Amino acid sequence: MKSILKVTAMATTLFVTTAPAFSDGPRLYELWEPEPAPNRGHDFDQVKARGFPYDADWEAWSYPIGNGYVGANMFGRTDTDRIQITEKTLHNKGCYNNGGATNFAEVYLDFGHDTVEEYRRSLCLNDAIARVSYRSAGTRYTREYFASYPDNVVVVRLDAERGHAISLTVRPVIPYLEQEQRTGKITVEDNLLTLKGTVPFFNINYEGQIKVIAEGGSTEGNFDRGTVTVKDADSVLILIATGTNYRLGERIFTQPPEQKLDPDLDPHAEVTQRIVAAERMGFDELKRRHLADYTKLFSRVSVNLDAEPSPAPTHELLEKYKQGSDDTWLEELMFQYGRYLLIASSREMSLPANLQGAWSQYYFTPWSGGYWHNINVQMNYWGAMSTNLPECIEAYLAYFQAYLPKARQYAQSYVREHNRDRLDDLDGDNGWIVGTGANAYHIGEPGGHSGPGTGGFTAKLIVDYYLFTQDRGFLENVAYPAMLSLSKFYSKALVPHGGLLLVEPSASPEQFASEEQVKGMPGERKGRGYYVTVGCTFDQAFVWESFHDTLLLAQALGKTDPFLDTIKAQMKRLDPILVGSSGQIKEFREEDAYSDIGDPHHRHISHLCALYPGTLIGSSHQDWLAAASKTLDLRGSQTTGWAMAHRMNCRARLGQGDEAHAVYQRFIRERTQPNLWTLHPPFQIDGNLGTMAGVVEMLLQSHGDFIEVLPALPRAWATGEFSGLVARGNFIVNATWTNRQASSITITARSGGICRVRCPGIEMARPTDQDGQPITTKSTEPGEIVFVTSVGKTYMIRF
Repeated sequence: MKSILKVTAMATTLFVTTAPAFSDGPRLYELWEPEPAPNRGHDFDQVKARGFPYDADWEAWSYPIGNGYVGANMFGRTDTDRIQITEKTLHNKGCYNNGGATNFAEVYLDFGHDTVEEYRRSLCLNDAIARVSYRSAGTRYTREYFASYPDNVVVVRLDAERGHAISLTVRPVIPYLEQEQRTGKITVEDNLLTLKGTVPFFNINYEGQIKVIAEGGSTEGNFDRGTVTVKDADSVLILIATGTNYRLGERIFTQPPEQKLDPDLDPHAEVTQRIVAAERMGFDELKRRHLADYTKLFSRVSVNLDAEPSPAPTHELLEKYKQGSDDTWLEELMFQYGRYLLIASSREMSLPANLQGAWSQYYFTPWSGGYWHNINVQMNYWGAMSTNLPECIEAYLAYFQAYLPKARQYAQSYVREHNRDRLDDLDGDNGWIVGTGANAYHIGEPGGHSGPGTGGFTAKLIVDYYLFTQDRGFLENVAYPAMLSLSKFYSKALVPHGGLLLVEPSASPEQFASEEQVKGMPGERKGRGYYVTVGCTFDQAFVWESFHDTLLLAQALGKTDPFLDTIKAQMKRLDPILVGSSGQIKEFREEDAYSDIGDPHHRHISHLCALYPGTLIGSSHQDWLAAASKTLDLRGSQTTGWAMAHRMNCRARLGQGDEAHAVYQRFIRERTQPNLWTLHPPFQIDGNLGTMAGVVEMLLQSHGDFIEVLPALPRAWATGEFSGLVARGNFIVNATWTNRQASSITITARSGGICRVRCPGIEMARPTDQDGQPITTKSTEPGEIVFVTSVGKTYMIRF
């Protein structure tokens, strides 16, 4: 398999853009339907059951586009089209009174094309453009929609095959004004619609501008109705820009709601500037810039599972799969859709992808549309590095830096309350810690239904960014200081229990216990029945992971801080993994048999975070690996969407390809909508992104000190190839295989250094450099070779 490599410098890290070149050419990934999205309105039975407005058409049938800042949902209707806009910084008080994402605007396009034929709407993942095409009254009409990251505008282009054929009214609506948490007004000046108002809870000032630019015909604004009408145009360009007075920084998290933002800051000038610049560029230049930006990210990776692309509409493809089809094309499409959604919802200068990515049509978005740190926000980024999208995680790293001062306050408060004699009142160096709930305006403190292992869980993202990029500047300025500080918190938070050091209080995320189960147990039921105890596996294991990662980064920097000796000694007293009488990894120290405490089929498998995304349960403890497998058997996979994704990754980490694939199949069959969004339920982005990471984990692993190619290949993927995946150490890896046996591996060293590769039969292969010259390798055990690489050089291994 060939790959075309383009080397570009970014920050201090060398990045390689890989343009796959399979034998049959780049594959086209497209969602499409022969009809517009249905228009059935709210399902009020679901409103009552779920406690929030539920629109099945939005959740199941609309196509999402986004640029990190803004999400838009396209419906492709021909009578009145709907474009639903989400601006990630626009929040109301939310369902927990500390902030929650909400719907920014609805934009309706009244065409009046009630009778149409030859209809087709699509979302192309290769170029991130949604399209509509149909014939009405003998004329072919086409539309294109995209959200540009470089210019931060949503672009809609309307065309017809004959002149003077396009007539429509653009009719925006500011939603939920009747809820009295938001003010708003629409004004019209010529062909410009302006939506402007406030959300008093946070002193948010918001503005949206919609510019309607017609070629030919006439354009008229109606001030009273808040509309712009175009008649008899040749083509129409609609530009949408949004903004608020939100500025990410320490103030957002340390101040009360009314002081988080500057009420005198008006987004008008900045939104206007973007609209003016976009109009000046015109459609062709906007599209060119969008394509140049998006394709450099999306085209880096290809995965070919040896399936023919299906010509069927997406809902038919999905329905056949749900009925038992083994066509792997949908599995491949779902993987690339995950990459598309991550690019669309998280970019370098935007806020991170939230629980719904970048999309919400709700007044109160479910679970606030927040960043939940007991698994969900981490899952959003599990596959960012391995799927060659490091730019996408930069949004979370910036968010982390902004909330870090508040996290330090939480650490000081926690140590003062739970282990006061360890409190450092002199310089306040008590580390940092976060709890579970968070959003654009709030970061939560530890406690409640999840223990402080949430901090270590979060820190894996920071450590992995360094391990994948080998960015020395990031290591020195961000990763090592963050890990050292977190380890200082954990060192102070541990409480002696005999010869052990245990987290107290401790809670395995969201796990309940009945009154009968807690009788005679050291823990107790709190809140809604959550079990709070001492030293549960989730907390103990993430203390171990954090200490381990701190030492690893210290070694990379040559650090010799005496504190490092302290955590080395403390690691030996953590006793983080215990095996119970059922052969399971214990979730709680006090349990004996499986499910002595808690729900036996609970969605969370927090005690297996030490397996994935952690590394504590690994090949040096085969008994722990067996116990982890037994735990997955006992827990089962009949669960929520994102919980299936975690199980899939754990099975892959165990090398159980068929079992991982079975969970993936179940996820697609039970939790996937016709637009390929997936459900908790309701819709959450973590399932899409978590299974994306799971596909990579089946094809490539690098969490040890080696790269393992095809570590969990299922029988269903007997033949295939991938290109552009990334391993820790900053290696690009390509591979081809037939009959579940590798036939070639190509490795590009973006940072150089020693490369250790494992794959059955590799010790008998013939490694060469990019010039075809043999290279020197060592083989210390069957199925492994080791060789030295140079920066930017490519190495081929043929079997």
